[in-house]
Amino acid sequence: MMLGNGLQGSLLGVRANIEGFPTALTGFIMSAYYVGFLFGSIVTPKILVTVGHVRVFAALASLASTTTLLHAVIPDPYMWGIFRIITGFCFAGLYIVSESWLNDVASNETRGQILSFYMTIIWVGMAGGQFLLTVSDPGGYNLFIIVSVLVSFALIPSALTASPLPNMETTRSLGLRQLYKISPLGVIGVFSVGVGHGAFFAMAAVYAGLINLSLIEISTFISVSIIGGALLQMPIGRLSDHFDRRQVIFGTAILAAATGAMMFVLQDGESKLLFLLGAGVFGGFCMPIYSLCLAHTNDYLEPDEMVAASSGLILTNSVGAVIGPLIVSFLMSSFGASAFFVFLATIFAFIGFFTLYRMSIKESVPVDEQVEFVAMPIRSGTMVPVMNPESEEWIEDEPIDFEHYENKDITHPFFLSKASMSIMEDYVEDDDEDDETGSIMDDGPSLWNRNG
Repeated sequence: MMLGNGLQGSLLGVRANIEGFPTALTGFIMSAYYVGFLFGSIVTPKILVTVGHVRVFAALASLASTTTLLHAVIPDPYMWGIFRIITGFCFAGLYIVSESWLNDVASNETRGQILSFYMTIIWVGMAGGQFLLTVSDPGGYNLFIIVSVLVSFALIPSALTASPLPNMETTRSLGLRQLYKISPLGVIGVFSVGVGHGAFFAMAAVYAGLINLSLIEISTFISVSIIGGALLQMPIGRLSDHFDRRQVIFGTAILAAATGAMMFVLQDGESKLLFLLGAGVFGGFCMPIYSLCLAHTNDYLEPDEMVAASSGLILTNSVGAVIGPLIVSFLMSSFGASAFFVFLATIFAFIGFFTLYRMSIKESVPVDEQVEFVAMPIRSGTMVPVMNPESEEWIEDEPIDFEHYENKDITHPFFLSKASMSIMEDYVEDDDEDDETGSIMDDGPSLWNRNG
């Protein structure tokens, strides 16, 4: 799934240049993905509790696979915008379904490791997908077919699973005003990072094409930025555990801004190798800021508040990701490709100076009271905060109380629909009977029939 998603984002940027789409219009197309992603993050949990995980995953993966092919069939910028909204919606849902499965099998002892492995899969998939850009001509159909095949392959494990259906944990999010009162730096930082990251991932391939990089150089440029972020995420995070976290956010943001300014100079240089190395350093400093801002916000929260706050911050980040491509594409259209890194450097400089401002007016949380840094994937669904080991909103071996389900008390840690509740009741009461329709292993006719 991540190989396909990573390839598709870069492919569309390159193909938009080939098709001659205006840069500003391409920005609108690419930002549409994040519009769909935001909408999907809100809607998918509501669908899951009535339809079931296997069906939702199958439907969304099939739709994402089909929509990919439509890009090649209908190379119209306005239709591409619609297709990107659909794709973003689908991938938000696919993330949420995957994360809810992971949450269900994780324990208090293993969820930190599972989160780390999940994040690694996302990084590796996104970086690896870039190199698939070179296997065929982006002006043809083959790369779109490859994306479609990769996303379709993601269906196989879920379609053939014999695992019990996960309990759907409905995450709540704090309102923006509440979040801002708790941590202004957390909200502004996560939003600004969304603007920067959204601009980078949406327009990096377009920018690279405009400065005449070859396909292999475009692939390497984006992938080394991702790899740099993956490599420096934990060292920078661990550093923030031993100092005032705001100092680390300030230093990392200023270094990201300085590296962005350096890339502005290197883009016109003779050495492509130096330019690509600079991209890795830039990614290494700009990518960890998202997790640093989440950890900083958690420093001011009780453990049972972290899931709701993180979910709200993920949505805030997504709003920023919608805005970023729109702004940078307009600047690139008006001032040329060089505006790309000027904009990114400005965003991260703003984060750095806003952090400095917050440090001047509010005392820091004592280092020994800070929560432990947890690296979080940049692109994920709203279920991933539940895997944060620092959160205590994780209940194991709790007796099932069907009264909560009947009353639809969504503040209870496990919220199921009446259809799923009925199946669970049958399973508990007929534990020794081999009744297919009462099995929680069944995501097929039993659940469908009970929903009428």
